[in-house]
Amino acid sequence: MARTRAAYEYTEAEDKSMRLGFLLIAAGLLSLLGLCCCWLRPALQERGGGGSANCTVLAVRQLGERFACTFSCGAACRGTARYPCLQVLVRTSRSAAPALLHEDERQLRTNPKCSYIPPCARDDQENSENVTYKQKYWKEKVGSQPFTCYFNQHLRPDDVMLKRTHDETVLLHCFLWPVVTFLVGVLIVVLTICAKSLAVKAEAIKKKKHL
Repeated sequence: MARTRAAYEYTEAEDKSMRLGFLLIAAGLLSLLGLCCCWLRPALQERGGGGSANCTVLAVRQLGERFACTFSCGAACRGTARYPCLQVLVRTSRSAAPALLHEDERQLRTNPKCSYIPPCARDDQENSENVTYKQKYWKEKVGSQPFTCYFNQHLRPDDVMLKRTHDETVLLHCFLWPVVTFLVGVLIVVLTICAKSLAVKAEAIKKKKHL
C-alpha cells in the first residue's frame, strides 16, 4: 500500500502542471461569472424586446443648442470644446411614429438628445464642420433610401440605432474565451493524471518482468 501511494506521488513538474490546470479552471469559471454579471446581463437586457427594422429619413436638422465635449492635446493637456446638435428623424417599418436615430447604444447613453457626436476637436468650428458634413451625408447621400436600423420598444421606444454595440459576435466572444480557458485547464489536469497513471502502470509491468 505504501509503495502504491509513493508511486502515485507527483513530481515537481507534474505538480506544477496540475496547479496550472486548476488555476485555468478557476480563471475560466470566475471570468465567465464576472462577464455574465457585469457585462452580458446588461447587454442581453438591451437586446431584449428589440429587433431590426427598415428606416427612412424624415428630417435632418441642427438644433440651436450646443453640447460640450472633452478633447485631448497631449498627456497632460485636456480641454473642453462645443459641437452643435444634429438630429436625424426617421420612420421605421414597425411604427408610423417618428423616431430619433443614434449611432449606437453608447452614443445614445452619452447624448440622448442628438444623433451624432463628432470626434472632439479643439476648435469649435472644426466640430461644426464635422456635424455639417454628417448632415449633408444624411440629406444627400442617404436621402429617402431605406436602411437597416435597430430598436428596443421596452427601453427606448422613441429611439433607434444605426448599429448595435453588443452584437452576436461580441456575445459569442463573451462566452468563448472563458469556456476555452476552462477546457484547457481541464485538459491539462486530465492529461497529467493519465500520464501519471500510465507511468505507474508501466513501472509496475517493468518490475513484474524483472521478478
